[in-house]
Amino acid sequence: MVAKKENDSLIHRIVSSEVFPFCVEELEAAAKEKSSAAAFGYTRSGAGGEETLRKNLKAFEKYSIVPKLLRDVSAADTRIELFGRTYEHPFLLAPIGMMKISDDEGELAVARAAAKYNVPFIQSTVSSYSIEEVKKASGNSPKWFQLYWSNNEKISYSMVKRAEEAGYEAIVLTIDTFMFGWREEDMRNQFSPLREGFGKANYITDEVFLEELDNNDDDTVIQNILNNIYHPSLNWNHVTELKKQTNLPILLKGVLHSSDARLAIESGVDGIIVSNHGGRQLDGVIAAIDALPPVVKEVGNEVPILLDGGIRRGADVVKALALGADAVLYGRPYAYALAVAGQAGVEKVLENFIQETKVSLALAGASNMETARNIDVRKD
Repeated sequence: MVAKKENDSLIHRIVSSEVFPFCVEELEAAAKEKSSAAAFGYTRSGAGGEETLRKNLKAFEKYSIVPKLLRDVSAADTRIELFGRTYEHPFLLAPIGMMKISDDEGELAVARAAAKYNVPFIQSTVSSYSIEEVKKASGNSPKWFQLYWSNNEKISYSMVKRAEEAGYEAIVLTIDTFMFGWREEDMRNQFSPLREGFGKANYITDEVFLEELDNNDDDTVIQNILNNIYHPSLNWNHVTELKKQTNLPILLKGVLHSSDARLAIESGVDGIIVSNHGGRQLDGVIAAIDALPPVVKEVGNEVPILLDGGIRRGADVVKALALGADAVLYGRPYAYALAVAGQAGVEKVLENFIQETKVSLALAGASNMETARNIDVRKD
């Protein structure tokens, strides 16, 4: 108890003073210092030689904002509307799995922090806490559920149903993780948080998953999870079938090619997330921000388009919105904040990011999301 009080006091001093990092680079360094090498490596790293990881960040520098001034931005309105719901800010928290490797309260801490600022939290299938536990911790705050397809399709449908019953507002089907990318950092550290049980909560609380187990010892559970997630036969027919299983809007996460965007529309999806999985799957692919304009050109206003990958600062949000994104996903920085100071750290990062985004939009000449899409952004 004494140790916990001392830790809580330290966290309070960190987040309420100038000690807490403002820039992402300092935040990453602080997370590295607080985390084990394996946990930090898992969160930070990308696939292969990390070319795509670097591209996601560097590509934003190729786009320059040309501000439009004297526009009266005194009454700034950063609200967005997606699927008939209004959210306060033009970003959502990207799904990150197995967050207990960063903090013991993992997704519970993140969901509570997101609820404080009415930021939608996208919960991963491979969470350390279940859908129901996250719902209980964060109440009726906006939440989406990210789905990894299972070989046993009934497990996928069961999790979607659970999310729907818990009041989650959308389903995000990730389509670029039908097998794991070549992640050398994890190999070097001999670390797999999934094999170590950090991502099993939604499975061990799912009746359909439990029914197919011969027994429920940890080794059997983990192996069955791995057997289900490895799904190289995932295809458009699965998307079409998933649409029949829920009334919630379905977004596909992992779209990079405009032809896939068109197929997504033809398959009846409700939204598209342009993403390369933060550079963690196939190395050497196009940066997320570079993939956005062709997808926007192909899809137009048929469905909402979100951008995931490389978002670090408010100016990045401005550029993404100006290039046609309806919203963006914000990922690694909040995971670093969780490692540094738990829920309080995530709250501080969100507070800073919200303010930086508002300032950036105003200085670019945008007073709302409609004018944000008219910001002049040019590729160098």
